[in-house]
Formats: sequence, C-alpha cells, structure tokens
Amino acid sequence: MGPQRHVFIVGLGNPGVRYARTRHNVGFHCVDRLAEVYGWAFARQQAKALLASGEREGLKVTLVKPMTYMNLSGQAVGSLARFYKVVYQDILVIYDDLDLPVGRIRLRPGGGSGGHKGMESIIQALGTEDFPRLRVGIGRPTGGDAVEYVLQQFSSDEAIIMSRVYDRVVAAVSVFLRAGIDAAMNEFNGSRGDVEQSDAP
Repeated sequence: MGPQRHVFIVGLGNPGVRYARTRHNVGFHCVDRLAEVYGWAFARQQAKALLASGEREGLKVTLVKPMTYMNLSGQAVGSLARFYKVVYQDILVIYDDLDLPVGRIRLRPGGGSGGHKGMESIIQALGTEDFPRLRVGIGRPTGGDAVEYVLQQFSSDEAIIMSRVYDRVVAAVSVFLRAGIDAAMNEFNGSRGDVEQSDAP
C-alpha cells in the first residue's frame, strides 16, 4: 500500500464576526456543515488557515478555511498544498457565485476565476486552473453594487433555501470523495442538484 491519498476541501470566506453570515462566506458555511456532519472540529491552525481533518471514504481529508481574507486565499491554499504535497486534482474549492441563482450548485474540474478574487488568488498561488471547484449560487443584485451585495446577509427565505443547499453540498462532496469530480458533476450539475424556492418548507 502506498501513502494514503490526501484531499483538501477548501471553503472560501472572510474571518470575523462582521462577515460571518454574509453571502461571500458560503464557502465557510459549507465546510462548517461538513465538519458538523463528520463530527470534526476546526481545532488546528496552520499557514494562516483553520483545519479540521479525519478520514472519509478511505481518504485522508482536510477541511480548510483560509483566514487571510478572501482576496489572499491563495497564500494559505498554496502553502498547505506544498507542505502536504497534495495534487491539484485533490483540492476542491467551494465558493460563492453571483452568476448562479440562490439554490443552485455547480461543479467543474477546472477553469478560470470568473472574476472571483479568492479564486484568482488560488489560481495564482497554485500556478494552475486545473483543480476542481464547487460554485454555490448567491444570486445577483437587481440593482446596486455587487461588492456591497456579497457582503450582505441572506434574507430569511433565502437562509432556509441555503440551509438545504449546504446539505446538497455535503452530498456532492461525498460523491466527489468516493467517485471523483465527473461523478459528482453528473449527479449534481443537472436540475436535480438545484434547491428551488418551492422546495423550501
């Protein structure tokens, strides 16, 4: 047996109470839900990130929350990837996406940043776009500034939908760990992966 495969699940967000419940922090919320389901705690700090680790699906899995503020997320991810010698295909980054409506998630095996500063930072730090990502829809403001919008909290109706979205993310991550990004895409990128407004209790 060779060394056990090590997979990172990285959730992007901003540290601190001020940002805790904002749209821009859905990546943090997703890995928090994963930690809760797995029974893990973010008890370790390394390379400007909070880490929670354990075993899932026969893999060593580390949940990562960069504490650098969103735009410098790559500092933590790049440093940790080098330290643990994790291959890029085993780094799944979860982050908010303005171009997807609330309730929708989409997985991809790679690609550009789509203008997301946290993703830009990670692509720069890793020197590649070839790592999987899971985008979580936060919707786009009908008017006003996108920068202000991402730092707002969800409405109470949206918060109910998002709670269900986080459960979908847990399910998608489970498939990713067990069967890889293509299997997760096949199962969750269609309309079956969406939590619609009408699904809210």
